[in-house]
Parts: sequence; structure tokens; C-alpha cells
Amino acid sequence: MTHANAKPANGPKPARRRAREAAMQALYGWQVGGQDLAACETALHEIEGFSQLRNLEQQFAIGLLRGCIAHQAALREQITPLLDRPFEELSPVEACILLIGAHEMANSPETPLRVVLNEAIELAKTFGGTDGHKFVNGVLDRLAPTLRPLESNRPGR
Repeated sequence: MTHANAKPANGPKPARRRAREAAMQALYGWQVGGQDLAACETALHEIEGFSQLRNLEQQFAIGLLRGCIAHQAALREQITPLLDRPFEELSPVEACILLIGAHEMANSPETPLRVVLNEAIELAKTFGGTDGHKFVNGVLDRLAPTLRPLESNRPGR
């Protein structure tokens, strides 16, 4: 017999992951549709499930979106040397995920590097192409020594 409020075996997605997914979807509108920040923030609030997030997670998603757009030139400059092709030739999904991962790595020291990498991989598995998660992981893993030198040199990372 199952309890009426029983969670699925793998449980619901953590709130921070849902916030990152919402930020990625809104950032995609900027990347592909050329939407400005105001339009992206409006779109963010319209993403399914966003209004159910706690204020803390909503602010986290807004911060990711704003930070990626505001610092996109610097983030791209850090990412581009690690790519096997020009940034403009990346799939829009992979480009957005790399921006989010690099931004979070650079600006959220309270989030462990392992979490930043795992969350980027999960975004790529959810929204990207078949092997997009491997590409995202490889690029962010090579970026880690620059943005998180102490954590990236730790054994067992």
C-alpha cells in the first residue's frame, strides 16, 4: 500500500535545480530570440513551476539570469579558449548552460564546485543533445582550475 503523499522513487527535483532550469529557459530566449533582460525576466516568471518556488530560489534564478547576461562577454572570453569551435557555433542550449556554469563557478563560491558541475550536467541531460552533457562537463572541468583553483585541485572532486 502506498501513502497518498508518497514521493516517486527518485523524488522531486531539488528547488535549486528547478531554479537553474528556469534560468536556463529564460536565458535561452535571450540567446536565441534576442530578448532583452526585461523580457527574459518576464518570461522567467511565466515558466511553469516558477511561481511555486520559494522566494529564495526565485531570487537565485533571477540572479543567474541577470549575471549571465550582464557578464556574458567576460564569461564567453573565459569559455572560448576551451572550445573546439567558435562560441557562436555552439548549440544555444549548450551555450546557455556553459554561461550558467561559468557564472556560478565565478560568482557563487558558497556552491561547491562539484555541485556546479553536476547541475550543469543535469541541465544538459534535460535540455541538450544526446552527448551535450559530456561536452558541457569537459569544458567546465577545464575552466575550473581558472575559476576555482583550490577546489579543482582537491582529490576526490
